[in-house]
Amino acid sequence: MSTDPYQGLREKLSDRKWPAVYLFKFIVPADHQKIAMVEALFDSTVAQVEQRKSKTGKFVSISAKEMMLDVDSIIAKYKKAQEIPGCMAL
Repeated sequence: MSTDPYQGLREKLSDRKWPAVYLFKFIVPADHQKIAMVEALFDSTVAQVEQRKSKTGKFVSISAKEMMLDVDSIIAKYKKAQEIPGCMAL
């Protein structure tokens, strides 16, 4: 049994040709600091980042499209996002 929590993602993405555009999706509490921390994961000059508030206004979904070189660079972003309190990757 693998101890790598990203093994499934790694297998799904291994069939793709890289580099390619990848869509990241996160949900964070509606806190300006946490939103800024998630957005800081992406290169603001090339990534397309969109925010959408939840109906209650308690959460914000963040979608980001960015050109990624390989599967490992995607997983590295997810690992950094995991360090942000309250951030959930979809």
